[in-house]
Amino acid sequence: MNLLFVGDVVGSPGRNYLREMLPGIIEAHDVDFTIINGENAAGGAGLTKDTARELFSAGADVITSGNHIWDKKEIYSTMDEDTRILRPANYPPGVPGRGSGVYVANNSTTVGVINVCGRVFSPQNLDCPFRVLDLEISKMQTMTPVIIVDFHGEASSEKIAAGWYVDGRVSALFGTHTHVQTADDIILPNRTAYITDVGMTGSYEGVIGVKKDIILKHFLTQMPVRHEVAKGRQQLCAVVSRINSSGKAESIERILIRE
Repeated sequence: MNLLFVGDVVGSPGRNYLREMLPGIIEAHDVDFTIINGENAAGGAGLTKDTARELFSAGADVITSGNHIWDKKEIYSTMDEDTRILRPANYPPGVPGRGSGVYVANNSTTVGVINVCGRVFSPQNLDCPFRVLDLEISKMQTMTPVIIVDFHGEASSEKIAAGWYVDGRVSALFGTHTHVQTADDIILPNRTAYITDVGMTGSYEGVIGVKKDIILKHFLTQMPVRHEVAKGRQQLCAVVSRINSSGKAESIERILIRE
C-alpha cells in the first residue's frame, strides 16, 4: 500500500493550499491512505470541528496532532465522538479523545496509527513517549502489521532515538512539530520508514507559518507578541511511503511543493 503523511497544516492559507494540491498528489502517487497533522489548522493553533471537516473533505483519512490540540476547546467533544481525530497518547488518563486507532485503507489494508508527543523542551509534564509506544505497539500488533507513528516533538535527537527504538516494530515513524522538513528520510535496517520532520503546509513567506514581522519584533525586543498566520506564497510538505503486506516499509519519498 502507498501511505501519504502531510506535515502540519497552518491556518486557512495551509488548508486552502492543501485542498488545491492534495487530490493531485493522491492520484500521482496512487495513495491508499492519507494522514494529516492538523494541530495548527484553525487560526494557526488548534483544531475545530469545521476545520477538521475541511481536512477530511480534502482527503484526510486520519488527523493527528500535538501539543496545540487543546488550543480550541470546541474540539474536545469532537475528539470523543470522531475516532479519526487523534491526540498524543502519552497525555494522562482522563483527557478527551484517544491517542491511537485502527482504520481501513482504500485497498482494504488495516492501518494502525499512533500519535505521541515528545518531552524534550516541552513545557508539559507528559508520560514517557517511549514506554507509551511500547504499550500501544503491543496492542496494535494483535490487529495489524501496518503501524504508523506520528512523533510530535521539538528535539531532533528525541525523534531520531524514537526511530531507532521502534525500528522493526512499526512500519513508519514520522516526526512533526518544527515545521521545517528535514532531509534525512531513510528506511532503517529493520524496515521502518523514518524522517525527523515532515515539514509544514502553509506560507513559507513567514517564520514557520507565522507573520515574520511579528516574530522579528519578538526577537528584537523580547516582548510577548500575538501570533498571526502568515500569508503569501504557499508550500505543501509531505512524505509518501510504500508498505508491504507484512508491514515493512519498502520506500520513503519526501514531497515539497511550492508556489
